[in-house]
Amino acid sequence: MVIIRMTGGLGNQMFQYALYLKLCSMGKEVKFDDFTEYEGREARPVMLWVFGIDYPRATKEELNIITDGFLKLSHRIRRKLFGRKSLEYHERDGNFDQQVLAKDPAYLTGYFQSEKYFKDIEEKVRQAFVFSERIWSGCSNASDSNKLGLKDGRKLAVEQYLEQIENCLSVSVHVRRGDYLENNEVYGGICTEKYYLSAFERMLDAFSGAVFFLFSNDTAWAGRWIKELGRELKLSKDRFVVVEGATEDTGYLDLLLMSRCRHHILANSSFSWWGAWLNASGEKLVIAPSKWFNNQDLQDIYTEDMIRISPEGECMSL
Repeated sequence: MVIIRMTGGLGNQMFQYALYLKLCSMGKEVKFDDFTEYEGREARPVMLWVFGIDYPRATKEELNIITDGFLKLSHRIRRKLFGRKSLEYHERDGNFDQQVLAKDPAYLTGYFQSEKYFKDIEEKVRQAFVFSERIWSGCSNASDSNKLGLKDGRKLAVEQYLEQIENCLSVSVHVRRGDYLENNEVYGGICTEKYYLSAFERMLDAFSGAVFFLFSNDTAWAGRWIKELGRELKLSKDRFVVVEGATEDTGYLDLLLMSRCRHHILANSSFSWWGAWLNASGEKLVIAPSKWFNNQDLQDIYTEDMIRISPEGECMSL
């Protein structure tokens, strides 16, 4: 048996589920540990329900067996005398790691942020990540969803954005603030003003009529920012749309809208990575920061179609 430790927000959970599909396609028995990371009050919720996904869950006994984690005195004494016999394997360095696919039995921990894990089963992954009708009520339980109906005009608001997106040369632009500003050592100095300005200019060179849909966890700031962008790029305000309404709990609505845009400017975030990947068009233009994190050299997170732009605004690849 292989157990995958689920961790992080929706974007990370999607990478872990894509790995699950790959391992299953190899004939392995695979389950998830979805309680170790999600028992605390501050933990993010498991969000795969937005795709109508259910998955096999490991029991605590199965987890203790595979990690040698039993707390009985006899087990503690044995571990003290002979060491722990855990089958935990952590991905090597954040890039594609062939050992992740080879280990069995194993308790796999990591983010597995590379298309290389599932490129050969791409169609299965796309079929799995189709949004469920439950998203309109924000309920993980189908029966509760049917009882509650739509909340706060959410579906109407999303449909209005979708109509705009589908009737223009739409470009999603993801700007991550909030927690990224608080952890500057890891995320800072990557998606700079120069990065975004260069990305906008490249999009406009390719699609002069592009309309930019901004997705951010700080929409008030984004509203002020587009005024500066308009002046810098000599564009009227109707060329920018700040997408509002989604909360921390309903961010999946932003993911849906991102995926419907024709082209994409990413932040160094798994969320906008998936927003672009879910767009299956072979004509899409995807721009990504040339560096993903400051503390890791992630190269395998990039797909072949991505154009990388440095923090200084220089194009690193075509």
